[in-house]
Amino acid sequence: MLPRSGDVLHVTRAASVQFLRPIMFRVIRVLDWPTYDGWLWLDGYELNAAGDAVNRRSIFVQRQGLRQLRAAPEPRPHTVRTARRPVVRTPVRVG
Repeated sequence: MLPRSGDVLHVTRAASVQFLRPIMFRVIRVLDWPTYDGWLWLDGYELNAAGDAVNRRSIFVQRQGLRQLRAAPEPRPHTVRTARRPVVRTPVRVG
């Protein structure tokens, strides 16, 4: 699973030994920094129990150790607007 912007992940020791205490993490982006095979740099926010962002972090984790709690909402489809009527402009007297 490659995380997407907006995904909320449960990051545990399975993702990296640095996470003895598991965290919830909302992804901003996957960084394209060079890594070992199967590892990722993620930029995002650590979340508290209420789901509020408490700390911005960049973390180095194994992709296979990540567990998705909530997927990012699907992007809304582009709405096509109907053609607008042209605005009629008339001269205005000044003075």
